[in-house]
Amino acid sequence: MPVAPKDRKKKICGNPACGISFPPQRLGQAVCSPKCGLAIKDVNQERARKSLVQIERREIKVRKEKLKSRAEHLREAQAAVNEYVRLRDAHLPCISCDSLPSDHDLMTGSRWDAGHYRSVGACPELRFEPLNIHRQCVKCNRNLSGNAVEYRIRLVKRIGADKVDWLEGPHSARKYTVDEIKTIKADYRALTKELKGAAA
Repeated sequence: MPVAPKDRKKKICGNPACGISFPPQRLGQAVCSPKCGLAIKDVNQERARKSLVQIERREIKVRKEKLKSRAEHLREAQAAVNEYVRLRDAHLPCISCDSLPSDHDLMTGSRWDAGHYRSVGACPELRFEPLNIHRQCVKCNRNLSGNAVEYRIRLVKRIGADKVDWLEGPHSARKYTVDEIKTIKADYRALTKELKGAAA
């Protein structure tokens, strides 16, 4: 049996300028009168417009995601891993030359890379392996092509000879699926968020 309007629970008028308590005459009634309805019409239209814009943006994002190539997914995952490594090693010097951030402020604008010990080209199966990637100054990574000899010396000190031997050993070829790449990206973004939270 329907609830009579007078027995309905009162609610506050949705017009902020009014704010009186009233018993709704129908389900979903947000304001006490047509006058208050007209007063907030523009506000509701703006909310509806923003909501439609948000829905459209989400749909565009979904469509773009579907159109991404495997190479684009790989680039995004690598960027997520690299960001994590730079943050993980933020307190450490360059893996190849022991320079600290202050030593490179003027030279590189404090830019630091995540340098691979075994390059992606030489060993793609280790491209996302965190033991194979360390914070490295731009000079060593880009200008000195990784400064590999010095990298190895400090890498042995940092992670131990056994792990370096494992990195240098043979590895099975790896062909990541798009879903695996997406998972790697999501996992490393979560790890980065954790580290940022811990540092805050």
